Amino acid sequence: MRDFRKYNIWKLSHSLTLDIYTVSKNFPKAEVYGLTSQIRRAASSIPTNIAEGCGRDSDAEFNRFLTIAMGSASETEYLLILSKDLQYIDNTSYEDLNSKVNICKQKMYSLKQKLK
Repeated sequence: MRDFRKYNIWKLSHSLTLDIYTVSKNFPKAEVYGLTSQIRRAASSIPTNIAEGCGRDSDAEFNRFLTIAMGSASETEYLLILSKDLQYIDNTSYEDLNSKVNICKQKMYSLKQKLK
């Protein structure tokens, strides 16, 4: 069994999730059950799936959970675009968070390649 806390990709995606929670605190109250909830769930799904995959018995299962985490990262990426276009976040915050999402995606892709 793998310790997910030792994986740099888990640390990065956990940090991204914390950043998403911080920035989404400023979203309009009308979005609390909409975009705020959705972007938080998408972001937190990334490290959650990495952690769950680490608890599985095989590289193939871990790889499958990394694929799910990649999907959540793509969802987060889109929701950041939407948040920027709705002017819920400024361009600087968007660029920073988008960069972090894409770093996570690149590192997950690399890890997936090593597991094949």
